[in-house]
This record gives sequence, structure tokens and C-alpha cells, in this order.
Amino acid sequence: MSPAAWPRNDKSDERLLLIDPRARRFGDARIRDLPGQVRAGDLLVLNDAATLPASLAATSPRGRAVEVRLIATREDGAWSVAMLGEGDWRTPTEHRPPPDPLAPGDVVSFAEGLRATVERVSSISTRLLDVRFDRTGAALWRALYRQGRPIQYAYLRGPLDLWHVQTAYASRPWAAEMPSAGRPLSWSVLLEVIRRRARIATVTHAAGLSSTGDAALDAALPLTERFEIPEAPARAVERTRAQRGRVIAVGTSVVRALEGCAALHGRVVAGTGETDLLLSEGFRRRVVDGLLTGLHEPTASHWSLLAAFAPRSLLEAAYAHAESEGYLAHEFGDSSLILAA
Repeated sequence: MSPAAWPRNDKSDERLLLIDPRARRFGDARIRDLPGQVRAGDLLVLNDAATLPASLAATSPRGRAVEVRLIATREDGAWSVAMLGEGDWRTPTEHRPPPDPLAPGDVVSFAEGLRATVERVSSISTRLLDVRFDRTGAALWRALYRQGRPIQYAYLRGPLDLWHVQTAYASRPWAAEMPSAGRPLSWSVLLEVIRRRARIATVTHAAGLSSTGDAALDAALPLTERFEIPEAPARAVERTRAQRGRVIAVGTSVVRALEGCAALHGRVVAGTGETDLLLSEGFRRRVVDGLLTGLHEPTASHWSLLAAFAPRSLLEAAYAHAESEGYLAHEFGDSSLILAA
């Protein structure tokens, strides 16, 4: 399946692959048709994390050009980051040279005098680090937004601006990469969902990196990610399930937040937390009945994730159909909707 090389102007016209595991069938629609797939009493849950300008050009202690990709800020003010070697988004991550190994105490330099000191090197990969910037608060955020750019990949035809990677309902800057399942949802589509007497709720989940080019680190993705579920969405999930409505997650980050919370507490409760939940075939879902997600290359991890919602044979047939019909993949590509209940 070919990747979409650029955001399309009319998001409502993007294609939507409908997958029905109960009837073991699939069909074609458009994103504008999504409201017709929900029922009165259903709950559509969005991830309102805004996307960070998470790619920063930097210089290693040895004076070599590197790229620092922000992953997440930690409670103590440090940041988890991934280091890539010389090059930029035009070169596939797996073809870029590795950066110099760093150790605690090493300092990475950025433009405008910004510096970050390495505090910890992960056992997963020498490219995965905890660093502490020499600025905090508004001064740090100003520097990040002046210098940073969205993380992007070599199949795109030009450099992205930050507004390209925000959903219509983006809120706090928590996401390293765009929570892309919600990207095609316009306010007109969401309002039509509400007109059909379904409900909408938002959680915030720190969507992380999808690729670094380092085999050991990529095998560990997704890393543990933080989430926050406010009181109103937690109540909405409980009410929806009690009334036999369906909880439909917009994106796997929402699935991780809701199912991760339920794994910790037995149900969805308000509060913050972290989850290392990995979806796979046979996973017993406690909360989520459906998933709106993008189309991606059928890697083993991607199949495992989707197999938590539909039989693998049905997914393979649906993807073969999508490829034959010219669907586009990746974050600016087309979408699929799997309603498992």
C-alpha cells in the first residue's frame, strides 16, 4: 500500500475502510460517512494531545550533527529523548548513521545557546536517553517551539509545518508524533456524530515515536506512555457500558489509555497514569468495542494490534482489498473503522 506523500485538502473525502468482524465482511466509505456508522448511545473517545515540535537539530560533544527527538517530559522536569545520527527527514531513519554514544554528564548543544545534559542512558539502546535542559518553564518552551519541527519521514514530499500535524481538537502538547487517527475528523463530522445522539469524550495520551532506525529501540516501541483521563470522560465510559452503548476509540493511543487504566484499576477511573500495554491477538478488551485507525504497512506489530479487534484472516482480506482499490497509508493516508461489537 503506497504511503500518502502529503496532507490532502479535503479531509472529509478521505477513504474509510469498514471492517465488521461479526459479519466477517468489509466495505468502502468516506470519512464524512463516519457518523452513519455510530448509533445513539455510542461514545467516541478522542486523544486531544497536541503534537510537539519534537525534532531538534543539535551538536554532539564531539561536534557532530545529530537530531534529538523529544519523546516525553518527566515529572522531575527531565525529558526522554531519542538520538539520531547525521541527516534529516529526507533520509530513511534506518539509513542514517548512528550517533556517537553518550554517557551521563555529556552535554548536547542546540541553537541559541540551549543545552541539554545527559542524565541516564537506557539499557534498551544507547540512543534512548534522559536529558535535562538548561532552561525551564516558558523559556524552554519558547526555545523548543522556535527551534523544533515536527517529526516526519522520508516518504513525504516536503517539510511539514507544525499545523500539518495537529488535530482539530488538539489541546496540551504531549504527543511526540501526531495522534494521526483523529487527523481527518473535522468539526462538521464530529457535530454530526453528536446530532445522531452519540457522545464524544476526550482523554490525553502522550503518543510516542513510531520509528528511530535503531533495531533494538524500534523493537521496544511503543514505550511506556503517560495518560490523563478527566472525571467527565471516565463517567461517560461507565455510563456508555452500563447502557450497552459502544465505546469507540479514535486511535490506538486511546485504546492504550482506556485499556491501560482498566488493567490498573479494573475499570476506567479519572486520574493520571502510565501504561506499557501492548495489544495483541487474543487480548481481552475490557472497555473498547471499536477502533478508528489509520492504514499502515502490515508489519507484525501492526497486525498484532488490529488482531485484538478482528480475525487476522479478515484483516488480511480487507487490506488486500484496500491496496487493490488504491487506499493510501500512514499518517496522512486513509482510515479504517473496526467495530467489534
